[in-house]
Amino acid sequence: MKKVAFYTLGCKLNYSETSTISRKFEEKGYLKVDFTDHPDIFIINTCSVTENADKKCRKIVREARAISPNGYVAIIGCYAQLKPKEISDIPGVDAVLGAAEKFQLVELLDGFVRPENPIVFSSDIKTIDTFNTSYSIQDRTRTFLKVQDGCDYSCSFCTIPLARGSSRSDSIVNLVTHAHQIAATGVKEIVLTGVNTGDFGLRNGLREEKFIDLIKELDTIENIARFRISSIEPNLLTDEIIEFVSKSERFVPHFHIPLQSGSNAILKQMRRRYQRELYASRVEKIRSLIPNCCIGVDVIVGFPGETQEHFLETYQFLNELDISYLHVFTYSERENTLAATLPDSVPLKIRNERSRMLHILSDKKRRAFYENNLNKSFTVLFENDIEEGFMHGFTENYIRVAAKYDPLLINETKLVTLTSINQKGNVEVEEFVDSGQVTMHS
Repeated sequence: MKKVAFYTLGCKLNYSETSTISRKFEEKGYLKVDFTDHPDIFIINTCSVTENADKKCRKIVREARAISPNGYVAIIGCYAQLKPKEISDIPGVDAVLGAAEKFQLVELLDGFVRPENPIVFSSDIKTIDTFNTSYSIQDRTRTFLKVQDGCDYSCSFCTIPLARGSSRSDSIVNLVTHAHQIAATGVKEIVLTGVNTGDFGLRNGLREEKFIDLIKELDTIENIARFRISSIEPNLLTDEIIEFVSKSERFVPHFHIPLQSGSNAILKQMRRRYQRELYASRVEKIRSLIPNCCIGVDVIVGFPGETQEHFLETYQFLNELDISYLHVFTYSERENTLAATLPDSVPLKIRNERSRMLHILSDKKRRAFYENNLNKSFTVLFENDIEEGFMHGFTENYIRVAAKYDPLLINETKLVTLTSINQKGNVEVEEFVDSGQVTMHS
């Protein structure tokens, strides 16, 4: 029985696909092991959103070769689709598979005998129109379910349309079936993920269904405690979606909404499909209906042409906005994107300074959000995330909670009252068990 190990770089979508591919290996009789357990086969699922991700791929290949000098190394994912020849030239790589081929890698590389020269399976991204359903099954607590793939937007900084192709989706019927299958494994929370999740419904270039109809149908599945929307564009986050989530018992009060810049001039250069005023109105609508909702924001610093005034405009916009945390990305040039050709590149030192400022702002926002929710009651889904004798979990509105480890509470939802924030930034809770009251300190 050959041993196979997986390593995933990048987004939740990649994790869902890695998990699906790994199950195909297990169905064929391969033994899934940890990366360090001297595997016979390494599958590395790559990302290419930033230059750093490319460098990480090279490092992981070197590590794989050190662990199993004779192991078979296959590279899949976005970087593999964008630069198959470049990857095949990395010492130690045996095979490279593009966006379509990665789901057939067990058949295409059957036997996994190392070739004299690296082999490449890669199709023109413009020809790819199939949707491969994927979902992750790991610790039996949370699953990432892919509902959509590809993107028809043309943001000037992004390589994802080049790596994943045009927007396409699964059907509501299929996704409901998969959700029931996931529920049967004991999973309590499903996170809906995609490249442009809110664009759900496109198949063969035609819009056959809508995202709002998908979440309404999923909301009827009683044996899943929670559904979470991973990320949704502000121009696709409609009043109808917000109003539905505000009344739903299963869709949790948590939105992650990409902003990228708080300057309309930079948003125009980025080719985003909204202005800051629309973004602010989305946040205001959420707060009016769901006061305790967690709102996360993606933002890019150092985009070409971003002056100090543009950055301060973004900083002030975010500082005044009632949001909960930031995901901060430092702009990096990507080949074959419009942004890479734009003038007025921002020096790396300044990019890093701006990133640091927004990371500090994010910490302040998260702390304020946590403090605003103290002395309130929420449910926590405890995960198999154990650290120094404490288990961790998240409330429905994405507050991280720590409590003394109790194996009976793993993968269980418990009603708690949030009492204080500890030195690590996690929340201490007061839990009610049966008729007794137990205080858990982290």
